[in-house]
Amino acid sequence: MINIVLIRPLPIITLFLDTLNQSLQTIKPSARLTKIQKAKLAMILMGIFVTETLNWAAFERRSLKQETSSCLSWIFRQAKISWQYLLQASIKNLLIHYEITTGVLVVDDTDKKRTKRTSVIPGIHKIKDKATGGYFNGQQLIFTALVTDIVTIPVGFQFYTPDPALTAWYKERKEQKLAKIPAKQRSPRPQTDHTRYPTKQMLALKMLSEFTQAFPEVKIKSVLADALYGTVEFMDNASALTSGAQVVSQLRCNQRVASKNSTASLKAYFARQAGVKTQLSIRGGEAQTVTLLAARLRVKAHGKRRFVVALKYEGEEDYRYLAASDLSWRYQDIARIYTLRWLIEVFIQDWKAHGGWNKLAKQQGNKGSERGVILGLLCDHILLLHPEQSARLKNKQPGLSVGCLIEHIKSDALIDTIHEVVISDSPQTAFETLKQALQDCLPVRESKKHMVGRDLGRLEPAPSLKYRALEAA
Repeated sequence: MINIVLIRPLPIITLFLDTLNQSLQTIKPSARLTKIQKAKLAMILMGIFVTETLNWAAFERRSLKQETSSCLSWIFRQAKISWQYLLQASIKNLLIHYEITTGVLVVDDTDKKRTKRTSVIPGIHKIKDKATGGYFNGQQLIFTALVTDIVTIPVGFQFYTPDPALTAWYKERKEQKLAKIPAKQRSPRPQTDHTRYPTKQMLALKMLSEFTQAFPEVKIKSVLADALYGTVEFMDNASALTSGAQVVSQLRCNQRVASKNSTASLKAYFARQAGVKTQLSIRGGEAQTVTLLAARLRVKAHGKRRFVVALKYEGEEDYRYLAASDLSWRYQDIARIYTLRWLIEVFIQDWKAHGGWNKLAKQQGNKGSERGVILGLLCDHILLLHPEQSARLKNKQPGLSVGCLIEHIKSDALIDTIHEVVISDSPQTAFETLKQALQDCLPVRESKKHMVGRDLGRLEPAPSLKYRALEAA
């Protein structure tokens, strides 16, 4: 059934773009979409739902050539659409729809593998492969998501590119270490160009700043991030940007902390005492048995006190160390709210599987990459406004998964196609027209598995070499 679903813009997408247009007018009147732009964007968004790719040729086939790949590509590349405001307007609609006034901002990053030789896709660099321990060429993205008591909304993204000069210096320093060159004689660290190549922490802070400025009516209770963002600059600036929100990150086990007149690593400090087993509610749901320890310690690298919580789940041998900026919270609440960080990882997996950009995402240049991600995030927002999803969430019932909602959209598109054939004045003629259009749009791909029309060569003994067979006997 799924293979014959056609691209037919559904009412949910049309309504989404209409409300998006209304929000665009309040943000910037000149950013409004024209009727043609709305129609083409509806086809592209529906194409992503149906094919789960961002592939113009696939869109053309699934629309039965009612839309051409060149036209859709032109809209994507050349149309005067205020792409930078589309995501902001969509977030605004969701905040109003679900009456959201408070939430938790979560930061995380992800990778996208590319080929070894890639010259037209921006931001390509060598990335550590956590699965194999090796390296691959790819792009890195940083996402922010707003987690509320009703829904989780992706609200921002940035592409990360490391400073080439710094990357070359790291490689040179590694070679110098292997050559046993003394530290004083090694090459000095180059001056980093943060203007052109901001760090991941800077990009995350930029997204936090943009969100708080665009949506001052939303009170941020906390900011959550993993150990990469556990620096004093990120934690202090994130707290300041969100009007003193609790910032929770992680520290390494070898980081030095001070208590009274003694200093020790986090691992050594918490090894002195036995942990307390307790029940921890995971993301407001089922409770799990965990071991907790907590202390307000001065973190040497931060130059100030942090509320450090040592957390170990059942079956784990080592603690993970959470660091909180606000010392007035209870340690149980810090451990509990940090479990929400997992939700952004779920979003990233859903986006990679169904958002289109991660599959056959070969759109070239900065515009191609950025606009492709925006379209994928808009698809996620559309699913949050799906009538069935909205009804469930507003009535405090479990929401449907992304895959389930997309199956519903595909089935709706198929039913809509059949319905048009059935209610037409001449159903038989309409059916034959649809049948012919499907046949005309089916691609022809030649197979190399079959050898018809090819020369297999001589497959028999050569008379001049028969004496060789006698030699074997």
